Amino acid sequence: MNFKQLTFLFEQAPIVKYVAFFFIFNLLLISIEFLLDFFSTKKRRWKDSGANIIIFFMNQLLDKTIVGSIGIIALVPLQYFSLFEIPLNFWTWVLAIFIADFTYYWMHRIEHEHRILWASHSVHHSSEDYNLTIAMRLSIVEGLFEWIFLIPMIIIGFSPFQAIVGLVLVAQYQTWIHTERIGKLGWLDEIFNTPSTHRVHHGSNNKYLDKNYGGILILWDKLFGTFRREEEKVIYGLTKNIKTNNPITINFIEYANIYKDVKKCRTLKHKLKMIFGNLVWKPKYFNTSDKN
Repeated sequence: MNFKQLTFLFEQAPIVKYVAFFFIFNLLLISIEFLLDFFSTKKRRWKDSGANIIIFFMNQLLDKTIVGSIGIIALVPLQYFSLFEIPLNFWTWVLAIFIADFTYYWMHRIEHEHRILWASHSVHHSSEDYNLTIAMRLSIVEGLFEWIFLIPMIIIGFSPFQAIVGLVLVAQYQTWIHTERIGKLGWLDEIFNTPSTHRVHHGSNNKYLDKNYGGILILWDKLFGTFRREEEKVIYGLTKNIKTNNPITINFIEYANIYKDVKKCRTLKHKLKMIFGNLVWKPKYFNTSDKN
C-alpha cells in the first residue's frame, strides 16, 4: 500500500464514516454532560473544562497537519518488512481492533512507567476533575511518537490504515468512560473498561496508582496483574498537582520538571536515567524533598 492508496482509504473507506459518526456521537455526549452539570448543583471546575476544550482544538489542528502525518509517513515504508498482507474485510477489522486494544494496553502502561513518556501522558491525568471533557485533555505531542507502538501490527501484516484506525477506535471508545454520572455496571466492569474501572485509573490514591490500563477490554489488566476494582472514593489528579489551567503549561510542565532534575544530576548515566527511567527514581544525593 503506497501513500496514494492510503490517502484514498482515509478519504473514501466506509469505516471512516463510522469513525466520524462515533466522533460526533462522543461530542454530543460531552455536550449533554456539560449542560447537565451547568444546570445542576454538581461541582465542576469550569476553567479546567475550558482548558480541556482548548487542548482538544489544539490537537485537532495538529492532527490534521504536521503531527497527524508523521505516523503515516513513518509506517508506510515498514510494510516492506511485513510477514503477510492482511486484507481489509469485516473479520480482519475485528481482529485489528482486538490487537490494537492489546497494543494500547502496553503503550499506555509503558507511558506510565518511563518518565519521558509520562511527561506527555500526564497531561491526561493532571485534572483534579473527572468528566467527559477529560477525554479531550490529551497531550499535543503524543502523536509524534505513539505511532511507534503500531510497528508490530505492520510487521504482522496489517496496513497502516487498519492499524491507525484500529487504535483510533480504541481511543474513541474511551470517551464515555470519563464520567461520574455512571456508577458500577456489574459484570461489565469485569470484562470491559467502564466508568468505574477507569475512575480507578485516574485516581491518585496509593491503591489506585498504575492500575487499569486497558482501552476497551479490562481483561488485559487481569491477565497482566494491573487490575483494581473501584472501592474507596477516588481522588483525581496527580500525586503532586500542577494547579494551572493554562493549556500550554499543562502540556509542557512535566518536561520542564525533567529538565530541572536533569540539571541537578552529576553524571551522564544519572541524566539519562532521569529522562528515560522510572518516574520515582532519583539519585541518592538528591534532597528527599525532591522525590515524587
